[in-house]
Amino acid sequence: MKYATLLNRGKEKLKSAGIEEYENDAYMLLEYVTGKDRNFFILNAKEEASDIIFQNYEKLCEKRSKRIPLQYITGKAYFCGYEFYVDENVLIPRFDTENLVCQAEKYIKENSKVLDVCTGSGCIIISLYKNFNGKIKAKALDISEAALKVAKKNAQDLECSIDFIQSDVFENIPQNEKFDLIVSNPPYIKTEVIDTLMPEVKKFEPVLALDGLEDGLYFYRKISKEAVIYLNPKGRLVFEIGADQRESVTEILKENGYKNIECIKDLNGLDRVITGEHG
Repeated sequence: MKYATLLNRGKEKLKSAGIEEYENDAYMLLEYVTGKDRNFFILNAKEEASDIIFQNYEKLCEKRSKRIPLQYITGKAYFCGYEFYVDENVLIPRFDTENLVCQAEKYIKENSKVLDVCTGSGCIIISLYKNFNGKIKAKALDISEAALKVAKKNAQDLECSIDFIQSDVFENIPQNEKFDLIVSNPPYIKTEVIDTLMPEVKKFEPVLALDGLEDGLYFYRKISKEAVIYLNPKGRLVFEIGADQRESVTEILKENGYKNIECIKDLNGLDRVITGEHG
């Protein structure tokens, strides 16, 4: 079968499954199967694909048509210009979360001690470490042992020296340990909302990393309250937030004594990051 025909089959299958980015995904899956970029398929549209490529491509298109996320199929996601391994044990890194990294960088200096709470794939702390050429002291926490396994693999693949600890928020961090910056993209979706999310999210991404409990604010309260124990004076806490959570999280930070609170919008003009300074 010619590559052009194979691609069209893939596009039609994904389109009929209701996948919005069906054309891009069809290309991405064929790139993954063959190891070639899409320019090759454009220039060689009439070239015959081997039987093994045909069979493997059909299998992957079938998986994607069941709404399994593309990144879980290929094991690859891109964040801040770096390639990360991902599987069903971690959230897929989102472009919007790059705003969190950009804001966090404003409060980091050489040798700053940085802690990432709810690290998941490790994409935030690893990106910060790489962007500062390894000249920060980095630590990351997650309650999920399976997620930490993914984060450790990513750190190793990207040659980062980061201390990963299994911990329910700060549970396994000594109270005498201090940080200059604490970052977190915690679970912040209301429990009742999860069933309304797109199938790729609600069926395949880990609920543990999505569910912010009844009002979506549980982890903001817990982290904000406990972080004051671990932040140096003038240290910063930086959160990613949902677009409708600015007022609620600002109030939580104020209640816990944070000052100089700022909210930063993403490129779509939505509230995305909140930061507060420890007194």
